[in-house]
Amino acid sequence: MTTLTRIYVFAGLMSAFVAAGQATAQGQEGEAPPPPPVTVVTLKAEDVTLTSSLPGRVVAQSEANLRPQVSGLIIERLFEEGRQVTEGDPLYRIDPRTYEAAVAQAQAALAQAEAAAAAARREATRAETLRDRRVTSEQAQDAAIAARDAADAAVEAAKAQLLAANIDLDRTTITAPIDGVIGLAQASAGALVTAGQAESLAVIRKIDPVRVDVTQSAADIIRWQRQGPEAALPAGGDRTVSLRLADGSIYEHTGSLTGAEPHVNETTGVVTLRVEFENPEGFLLPGMYVQAEIPQAQLPDAILAPQEGVTRDRRGRPVAMVVNDQNMVEERQLDIVQDRGNRWIVKEGLNDGDRLIVEGLQRIGPGMQVTPEEQAETPAADAPAAEPAAPAAEGEAPATEGEAAAAEGQQQPEDQPEASGN
Repeated sequence: MTTLTRIYVFAGLMSAFVAAGQATAQGQEGEAPPPPPVTVVTLKAEDVTLTSSLPGRVVAQSEANLRPQVSGLIIERLFEEGRQVTEGDPLYRIDPRTYEAAVAQAQAALAQAEAAAAAARREATRAETLRDRRVTSEQAQDAAIAARDAADAAVEAAKAQLLAANIDLDRTTITAPIDGVIGLAQASAGALVTAGQAESLAVIRKIDPVRVDVTQSAADIIRWQRQGPEAALPAGGDRTVSLRLADGSIYEHTGSLTGAEPHVNETTGVVTLRVEFENPEGFLLPGMYVQAEIPQAQLPDAILAPQEGVTRDRRGRPVAMVVNDQNMVEERQLDIVQDRGNRWIVKEGLNDGDRLIVEGLQRIGPGMQVTPEEQAETPAADAPAAEPAAPAAEGEAPATEGEAAAAEGQQQPEDQPEASGN
């Protein structure tokens, strides 16, 4: 074959290859690409109770500061710090000798007053007898009666002094005024205390149940009130209050709102609300910082939209993409009230039965045709694990890591949609 013939043959083969490539490209351009797949969630309208998360502090149900009511030296401490005490339990003893002497003195004064009163009564009786016989004057009788009455009054005064002396003697033993948990002792044996001193000897707190004082701004209260009676909680609605602790966990017991201070703090502009919680384990301690979830209104026919399906436009407004009956993408602007876990409570913008796009948002836009696929339910945390691979046959070498990964990739279906984020 000559050189010229070879050139002609090569040129013909190249022309055939070019023509085949052009035909293939024209065939591909004529076929429309399939609609991109998206994952959707079908929404359902429901009545939603709106709550407010309010900061607060745990407060003891009641609190008593132990202070001495008489002066003296402490001779004994009778309690263990941090333990439960009952009303009437002795906690401190003060040296009682001075007060025992005062009681003895008051008893002697009472005996003296009673003796004087007996003599005065006898004298008044004689004066009355002599007056009947016209032996003495009426003035003498009146004086005897007055002396008798004064002696009786002196007896009552002596009794009062004896009672006061006994009270002071009883106060040398300081007892618990309430049931509760007693804190650290601020005085020990040998300390000199005075009646009514400013420093307390210990503090007793009743912490079952406990109170939680939370604060809410006056502006929020006005906003809730302006929603009208249709937004008020129904009579049989759930009004329980939940508590979120400082570590983010939820307290196992629920509480109830017991009252509100009808006054706005002039400095902070907040109103104090009081909630009561059971505390049988003593888990809540006075002074703890908590967050109270308080139900305050009800929103009828609201939509709980997954947060992964809600984005923001250039102006920062919340928007969502939904699939209509023709599988076309529509953009909706939302009116979000508040969040509820990993979902948004939507007041306007979404309707019952709407299919919200939660995956594949980066590949679509308004007006595009898509292939919707309902999102599968999240598997339970205790779902059984995958069965282990079967052991290699006898005499067969085990597969290497690379061979196992390649085999696993070949088993995946070709039409599986590519995972996408939001």
